[in-house]
Amino acid sequence: MTNFGSSKYMGAVNFTGILSNDHTENPVVIRFLQLEYSCHKDGTKLFFRGLRIWKAVVDELMGKGMDAAKQALLTGCSAGSLAALLHCDNFHGRFPHEVSVKCLSDAGFFIDEKDLSGERSMRSLISGVVHLQNVKEVLPNDCLQKKDPTECFFPAELIKGITTPTFILNSDYDSWQIRNILAPNGSYPGQEWSSCKADIRNCSCAQLDVLHGFKKKLVSELKVAEDNKDWGLFIDSCFTHCQTPFDITWNSPISPRLGNKSISEAVGDWYFDRRQNAKQIDCEYPCNPTCSSLLPTA
Repeated sequence: MTNFGSSKYMGAVNFTGILSNDHTENPVVIRFLQLEYSCHKDGTKLFFRGLRIWKAVVDELMGKGMDAAKQALLTGCSAGSLAALLHCDNFHGRFPHEVSVKCLSDAGFFIDEKDLSGERSMRSLISGVVHLQNVKEVLPNDCLQKKDPTECFFPAELIKGITTPTFILNSDYDSWQIRNILAPNGSYPGQEWSSCKADIRNCSCAQLDVLHGFKKKLVSELKVAEDNKDWGLFIDSCFTHCQTPFDITWNSPISPRLGNKSISEAVGDWYFDRRQNAKQIDCEYPCNPTCSSLLPTA
C-alpha cells in the first residue's frame, strides 16, 4: 500500500443508479462505458495513455458483442462527463448508421465564470489540463480557429460541434461548481462563504443573488442544446453534483423531479424516443420542493 493508494486493497463499489441492472432500482437498464480523458503526446517524459486506452476499451467491447448493439449510450459524471462530450461523435462513428447512438453528460457542464475575487480560477485549472495532456488534438476545429484551446474545452463550446443526440443533466446550483469555481477557498475574506457553500440553506439573501447569477450564466450557455430538437435537458435547482450514479437521485421517492418526471424517467423518455421534447429547466432555488437536503454533494 502506497500513499497513492492501491486497487488491491480497494473496497467493492456497488453499481447503483444508472449503473444498476436491477429493474426495481433502475427502470432504464443500460449497459455503460464510463471514462475519464487523457491524451498521449510523443516526445515527452510523462505519458498520458487515456486516448489509447479509450480506443482499446471500445475495441475490446466491440469484440465482446457491442458491435451488435441496436442502441448505445456513452455517459460520464463530472470529469467523466467532459470525456463523454469529447468522445461522443467518435463513439457514434464506431457504429453502423442504423444504430441509435446517444450521449449523456451528468454534472459536467462546467462554466468559464469568474470567482468571487474576480479571477478565473477554473480557466487556469482547465488550461493546465489542456496543455499538459495535449487535449487540443480532440477539440472542435471550428472553435480552435477563433478561440484559445482552453476556451474550446469548456462544454459551452464543445456542444456546438457535437452532432450526436446528447442529454445534459446538471444542477444549475451545482455544489462542486459553487465550491470550486464560484467560491473557491481564498476568493473571499475569512469564512464569509464557508457556511453557504457547505449547505445552500445557509446562504444569505445577498449570497443567493450571486448564486442566481451563476444559474443564469449556466442556463444561457445551454441555448445550443435547448434549440436542438434531438437533445434532452434536465437542469434542476438542487444543491448536488453527479445525479446518475446514485439511487437517491436517479430513481427513488425523493429523487429530484421536473415536469413531474424523475431523472430516470426523463432520461428514459429521451433515450427511447418516448417523448418529443425532453427538455426541462428548473426555476430559481428554493422553488423545487423535490430538492432534498439528503442529495449527495461533492
